[in-house]
Amino acid sequence: FNSVHIIEPFNLEKKLFGLDLNGTEVIPGEYLFTHKTDILSFLSGAFYLTWVPVPLAFALYLYFKNKKLLIDFSFTFLLTNLIGFVIYYLYPAAPPWYKIYHGTELNFSILGSAAGLIEFDRLVDFPLFENMYTRNSNVFAAIPSLHAAYPVVVLYFGLKNKVKWMSIIFFLDILGILYAAVYMLHHYIIDLLLGWFCAIIAIFVFEKVFNRKYQKTFLD
Repeated sequence: FNSVHIIEPFNLEKKLFGLDLNGTEVIPGEYLFTHKTDILSFLSGAFYLTWVPVPLAFALYLYFKNKKLLIDFSFTFLLTNLIGFVIYYLYPAAPPWYKIYHGTELNFSILGSAAGLIEFDRLVDFPLFENMYTRNSNVFAAIPSLHAAYPVVVLYFGLKNKVKWMSIIFFLDILGILYAAVYMLHHYIIDLLLGWFCAIIAIFVFEKVFNRKYQKTFLD
């Protein structure tokens, strides 16, 4: 419904986080991918695969261990997605790989791309990410990054669940996904920060509005 933004996020990323690469200022994703290694590519791909399985596994755990927290987690997860979808439609934006591979020309016929994740496919000798992303019809939805938002929600409720080892794993998963998103040219750092914003707002709204209302109703 609104104009797709291709050059604006790229320029903002370069202005805020630009790095020098052989005398040329580049975005962090370009810098990191230029220095790619097989180990980093494999780990990045592995972490990037966790963004949905980890929340699902945590939800399954809560189903057996803490159903009240499962309801809270599920509702906050829903709010996070709704906020993200609103921003998608208000500000449709191209991911870094689109600008790098296709320039600034808007072309709705271009298929999604695995971008740097193709390195993971090469290492495992299977077109896993290629098959996933070439079927992606939502190419211009880089902002905000739900890859960044989901782990924050998981970590928050992991901390509320008070299982220390689990929270440590969730925190490491956040770091891995954030690095992978930039390294594999799927997101700008600004996308990730806005993803965090979605998660934080969803948590705040749940805790200060819905959860408080439910608690008051229950106590009354």
